[in-house]
Amino acid sequence: MKLINEFRNGKRRPLLLLGASGQLGYGIPTPAFEAGLQRKPDLIGCDMGSIDIGPYYLGSGQMATSSAATKRDLRKVILAARRLDIPLVIGSAGSAGAASHLEQTLALVRDIAREEKLHFRLGVISGDIDKGIVIAAIEAGGVVGIDDMPTLTAEEVKASANIVGQMGMEAFQRALAADVDILIAGRACDTAIFASLPAMLGFPVGLSIHMAKIIECASLCCLPGGRDTILATLDDEGFELESMAVQRSATPMSVAAHSLYEQSDPFVIIEPEGRVDLTSAIYEAIDERRTRVSGAKWIEAPRVSVKIEGSCVVGERATLLCAAADPLFIKGHRDILEGVRIVVRDLVCEDTTEDYSLFWRVYGVDGVSEAPPDAVLPHEIFLLVECIAPTLERAEEVVRTMKQYLLHYGYPGRLSTGGNLAFPFTPPEVSLGTAYRFNVYHIMTTDRYAELFPLKVETL
Repeated sequence: MKLINEFRNGKRRPLLLLGASGQLGYGIPTPAFEAGLQRKPDLIGCDMGSIDIGPYYLGSGQMATSSAATKRDLRKVILAARRLDIPLVIGSAGSAGAASHLEQTLALVRDIAREEKLHFRLGVISGDIDKGIVIAAIEAGGVVGIDDMPTLTAEEVKASANIVGQMGMEAFQRALAADVDILIAGRACDTAIFASLPAMLGFPVGLSIHMAKIIECASLCCLPGGRDTILATLDDEGFELESMAVQRSATPMSVAAHSLYEQSDPFVIIEPEGRVDLTSAIYEAIDERRTRVSGAKWIEAPRVSVKIEGSCVVGERATLLCAAADPLFIKGHRDILEGVRIVVRDLVCEDTTEDYSLFWRVYGVDGVSEAPPDAVLPHEIFLLVECIAPTLERAEEVVRTMKQYLLHYGYPGRLSTGGNLAFPFTPPEVSLGTAYRFNVYHIMTTDRYAELFPLKVETL
């Protein structure tokens, strides 16, 4: 890579890194992106995935973004990187970063290369973790849970549809050292996308990771927050942040507040290779739109660890979507729903066991969070009734029966027998297919880091 050779030959200078998109596949605003390209960045980076989208995508292998939107974004960043002859680095390919997601992303990249008649070196790093390696780590006492997750067992590992590991800088640095033009990685730490190259070039690791943690979300750290492209200028003492959207400002307060994003401790960024201490971080305004950050310290871990993620099938899901506006229904909804649950159970379990789970969320009261006992009730509510059963046919049977008896259920003071519910559309029952849960969300220590995340290089 010419940039690496430039630094090795003593031509040291600040490094410009462009965070193109908060999550590739949801659109990249062109004006801000083009403004960023005019600043001649040294690297374009894009995060493409997250666990924020829940366990379904990891388990099913489906992408959370549409193929058309994803291809549009990929085309935009690929053409820009090749035009400027700079590396393009993409992490957590295809939403969840498993093999299926990686292959779907690579298929789009290859299509674009063929359609645009582009030729480049493509680096690919897999993020899938072999189940045998995880089970061996469990047996060696090298796996611990995160956020009150139960102790991981071999049975849970075997039940997982997919298990991925969040690769860190080492995997990205191997690819960059191999002189790839475009790097597509499976599940990855967001920070590795942007911090790997600066660390290779000798910039302070703490500063590099702190910068990366902010710009992987694009202009989310600005006022007003957005997903427009952001530019970071990194030197040996700190880094400067500037949104490429003129309406957004990176202020000391907004940038510092971003330390709360996806962090249990705003003063620590935990990575596979160590952690960043932000207790001495300083945020200073350069002008109304730019902020300079310094003070982050890197503390290397005695042993490398990897966060592993997996999801497994819990059943098939069907839902009922409906609403109510009767004050008496709203006041008594807990008793009504429980009464209907019993009616439904007695009807659909006449000749079989109760083999399903039924849940309801009452939006307007406690659909998002539990309402306090003295909360004022709203004038209308929305009900989402969910059933998870062994088969989709069984789940549909339960919610359709639930609809009919909830619609006509008698309760004290009811004036009309014609219906208790309003439906936003018909049919109000929606079949959502297979449901998953996260059953692997743990930290695994390993001495086989490079083996976990193999690199392949192909020339297109």
